[in-house]
Amino acid sequence: MAEITKPHWDDLETVLALVQHGSLAAAAAALGVNYTTVARRVTRLELALGQILFDRFKDGYRPTEAGRLVSAHAAQMQQSEDAMLLDFKGQDSRLTGPLVVTAPQLWVAYVLPEAIANFTNDYPDVDLQIRATNDILDLSRGEADLALRSGRNLEDSLTGLRLSGQDTASFASPKWAEQIAHEPDKPIDWIIYAAYQSLPKDVTERYPSSRIRYRFDDMIAMAGAAASGLGVVRMPMVLGRRMAGLVQVPLLQPKPYADIWIVSHKAVWHGAKPTAFREAVKRVIKKDRALFTHK
Repeated sequence: MAEITKPHWDDLETVLALVQHGSLAAAAAALGVNYTTVARRVTRLELALGQILFDRFKDGYRPTEAGRLVSAHAAQMQQSEDAMLLDFKGQDSRLTGPLVVTAPQLWVAYVLPEAIANFTNDYPDVDLQIRATNDILDLSRGEADLALRSGRNLEDSLTGLRLSGQDTASFASPKWAEQIAHEPDKPIDWIIYAAYQSLPKDVTERYPSSRIRYRFDDMIAMAGAAASGLGVVRMPMVLGRRMAGLVQVPLLQPKPYADIWIVSHKAVWHGAKPTAFREAVKRVIKKDRALFTHK
């Protein structure tokens, strides 16, 4: 058996990425390198360990038993590295350097601007990065330091602060609002989320002329379509009240929706930068709390 050479961490990480993603191109994209670098690292590690880690096929790389073993150990090392970095962030008392915050796109556009402006004015040495996405980023992997989310339950690894309850209601363009007020028996077009099959029962009972006209798979598109006059949309009240081109219409009575939380990994929660940003958001939402519900 050939002598085993101590492997480079980059090579172990590359094997893990290749096992997870299945192709050189996908692993390279995940690592931020080119595919030739992935292939070179895999070959270097195979030579260092004296083991074939992947069978090469036209449709991708398939890990051997040795490859799966390396991947499992690399995953454990990755978790330890992530945990160490999170611990350092939680103990960091500096109000300088990077801070990554993630939130849904509409929240970034219509809920957070004042808090972001206040925070950057108060702490100009913090390099604030906002990741506007509806995707749930992995806070335990450090993909973001703080996240704004809606829901009722937190993951076990997270700590959170409930910022506000919120209600949903129906919104439409002023032209639709005028028609509904004066000609409620005329057909009322609705824009609904693609996952739903029907309108709420109280809508069809009170306004039987309501009909599903469009199905969308994205809230930003739904809100924009409603503002453009395509029909009525159900959405959180704080967003509907702040979006230009929308007014509340009485087709749907306000209903409770998932609470708004700001969360982080437990290890990061008490860091100086997450704490300062959390306080900036909390102050703004407390000031604007009346926008979130019908009360």
